[in-house]
Amino acid sequence: MVVDTDRVFHALADATRRDILSRVIRSGQSVSELARAYPMSFAAVQKHVAVLEQAALVSKTRRGREQIVTGEVEALRRVSLLLDEYEEIWRQRAARIERILQEDEQA
Repeated sequence: MVVDTDRVFHALADATRRDILSRVIRSGQSVSELARAYPMSFAAVQKHVAVLEQAALVSKTRRGREQIVTGEVEALRRVSLLLDEYEEIWRQRAARIERILQEDEQA
């Protein structure tokens, strides 16, 4: 599975979506349960869930008349690995800058 970084970062850029993700990672919840937790319409919560689903961070399954939203732990692991790679790149760049500055001071 390839991580669509644009969709993931877009999904995680919103505090409500981060909170929804946090809730459904702990235990799956219906969209109705989620909607009761926020001061917004059911439709607005559905839209937030859709953005998370498009980023492959959550999935929905039907249980009777309800849709249960669950967090996709493997997708979060992939995002975490991606962020670790970015962190390593920036640490290497910072180390190079530090070496250059030290060389300048010694010259």
